[in-house]
Amino acid sequence: MVSDVTDQNFEEEVIKSTLPVLVDLWAPWCGPCRMVAPVVDKLAESYEGKFKFCRLNVDENPQTASKYRVMSIPTLMFFKDGEAVDTVIGAVPEQALQPKIDELL
Repeated sequence: MVSDVTDQNFEEEVIKSTLPVLVDLWAPWCGPCRMVAPVVDKLAESYEGKFKFCRLNVDENPQTASKYRVMSIPTLMFFKDGEAVDTVIGAVPEQALQPKIDELL
């Protein structure tokens, strides 16, 4: 399952997570973001209980997007132990994300 996060709960949901986290930073008007969404959903199913998946709408949550200097979307950020450890920008296939997830497990 992919959970929605906001500026208000980002620290609790992502930074303090005991599991590694992939955050999909997106906006409703972004075409490539809509292409990435089903890929993230599928990965969330495959890694349920081992990896956490979240979505952050950058239009509604500008603080977090600004803090992590997100300049273009979709941006997929990987967090482990409260630290941003990797970033992927643009619509990428599942095969590009899976090794990054496996590396953090």
